[in-house]
Amino acid sequence: MDRLSSPMNEVNVMAKLADLKDEHYHTVLALSVVIELLIEKGILTREDIAGKAAELDQFMVPPPYPMA
Repeated sequence: MDRLSSPMNEVNVMAKLADLKDEHYHTVLALSVVIELLIEKGILTREDIAGKAAELDQFMVPPPYPMA
C-alpha cells in the first residue's frame, strides 16, 4: 500500500487539521479580546481598526486559486 495514501496517514492529516483549527480559534479569540480592551479603554476606535485593516489589506497579493 502506498505510504502517502494509507488510512493512518489520512487520520494523521485530519488530526493535524483539527489542531490547526483549534489553534486558529484561540489566536483569533485572543486578538479579539485585545481589540475589545483597547476600544473599551479608549485607546483605539473601531474606525481606527477598520481603517488600518483596509490599508494593510491593500498589500495582500491575491491568492493563486479562486475564492468562493
